[in-house]
Amino acid sequence: MATESFIDEAVIDVAAGRGGDGCASFRREKFVPRGGPDGGDGGRGGDVVLVADRNVSTLLDQRLRPALRAEDGAAGGGNGRDGRGGADCELRVPVGTLAFDVEAGEAGAPLVDLVAHGQRFVVARGGRGGRGNRRFATPTRQAPDRAESGRPGEALRLRLSLKLLADVGLVGRPNAGKSTLLRRLSAARPRVGAYPFTTLVPSLGAVEAGGRRLVVADIPGLIEGASEGAGLGDRFLRHVERTRVLVHLVDLAAWLLEGRDPLADYEAIRAELAAYAPELAERPELVALNKIDLLPEEERDARLAPLEAELGRRGRSPLRISGATGQGVEALAAAMARALDACDAAAAGMVRGEEAAP
Repeated sequence: MATESFIDEAVIDVAAGRGGDGCASFRREKFVPRGGPDGGDGGRGGDVVLVADRNVSTLLDQRLRPALRAEDGAAGGGNGRDGRGGADCELRVPVGTLAFDVEAGEAGAPLVDLVAHGQRFVVARGGRGGRGNRRFATPTRQAPDRAESGRPGEALRLRLSLKLLADVGLVGRPNAGKSTLLRRLSAARPRVGAYPFTTLVPSLGAVEAGGRRLVVADIPGLIEGASEGAGLGDRFLRHVERTRVLVHLVDLAAWLLEGRDPLADYEAIRAELAAYAPELAERPELVALNKIDLLPEEERDARLAPLEAELGRRGRSPLRISGATGQGVEALAAAMARALDACDAAAAGMVRGEEAAP
């Protein structure tokens, strides 16, 4: 996923095709001087259809093409010929895209949430074709000369918003080592650097662990005030909403080299998640103490024991890892798989409970 072209929002104008006009015509043949009405119907206008496509990763194409229109239906003809229907306009968007009607305002519910590859949704319907004059013939009016005009298609302004679909989301402060960890876990190659905000857009990677394939998202670093937009945090947090399990990276380098309080950083990020969406605070969470390679092995137990004890009192059993050297990463991947297995089991139990309820 190229960071330079990642676009997760776009506003576009869409218009379905207009229906073709019906035809007012009469049969005219040799030896048939008074043929009846034979005007055909107009074709239906084309629809505008959103299609979820796993091969599309951003909304860049939609940003570059802000106006789309389906084809109009063709007019009907004489001799009973109906007009051809207009071709649909298919708009391929990433899986995880939500579509909103701009006219409904920010509080409006999404028109559709495209969460599966191949899912389709007609967002604007084409206009009905007009009827030809043969449709108006009656026993008392055998030669009607009227025909209908085609109806206009629906038109609206759409706001498309992409929320990444991932099993696991990596969260933490800027420069906590999320991108390095993702590179170690998977074949993804997010940009890595020894300075904050290297990652400006989310990245996805696939991980094989525990007999299952996990999709892991590297969410750009969060800071205090992220839920209110600080550091583009509100945009980043949007991509955490769909993750089923969170992996919270605690940056030991900031503690050892800068004197930052790792517990305070941990609680600050937790508070931002809860402020953005309270249910995120209840999401299954793993805690990983990253960059343990900076501590000599003989000092680790003594230095980390107080921090691990405090996290234990918060119900967390932190893992020690190093994204740079790979130490503990395999154990973390296995823990991710177990956490997802537990989520699946809980979801299955809820479904069985609902089925058993009277």
